[in-house]
Amino acid sequence: MPKGRLEAFSDGVLAILITIMVLDLRIPRGASDLAALRAVLSPFVAYVLGFLYIGIYWNNHHHLFQASHSVNGKILWANLHLLFWLSLIPAVTAWMGQQPFRLGPAVIYGLVLFMSGVTYIILQRSLVKHHGKDSRLQRAMGSDAKGKLSIALYTLAIALAFVNPRIPYVLYLAVALIWLIPDPRIERSLEKGNSAVA
Repeated sequence: MPKGRLEAFSDGVLAILITIMVLDLRIPRGASDLAALRAVLSPFVAYVLGFLYIGIYWNNHHHLFQASHSVNGKILWANLHLLFWLSLIPAVTAWMGQQPFRLGPAVIYGLVLFMSGVTYIILQRSLVKHHGKDSRLQRAMGSDAKGKLSIALYTLAIALAFVNPRIPYVLYLAVALIWLIPDPRIERSLEKGNSAVA
């Protein structure tokens, strides 16, 4: 079946998630100086991290489906599974912003990121199975070292939260920074495919 509706639905959900997160930000009350910003600094930093993660997933989701031709029922469910975990990011981001460097938010945020990463891999594998192991999509994805590294770092962050709840935030930011460097595999594959057709 065509992939257009899945892409449009996913884009809409991710746009709503970003909107929900920004609506949770509050304007500083009281004096209009830098001291008033301290009260909203933690929620803002949490928002930036949450925005980065949703943006990273949107970007990679877009590239993944650019290299795909069609979808099936399993892919639709795999995509919904991913969107479920991503839909929890605004809630855990708000909690993290309200209770910075506490064990509960640090662990639950990591769990949501871990499950988002796992469900993204499930979505990738569903697409590869649908398109074939010798497909351009499989060649473009390669070994997915960044995806596997992310899962390992989320696991480490959750474990280290019990040692010091500040450590996971460094690892969550590190994973986001790893993904901010664009992954050119799919773009290169698409360019090769287009040049072969031309």
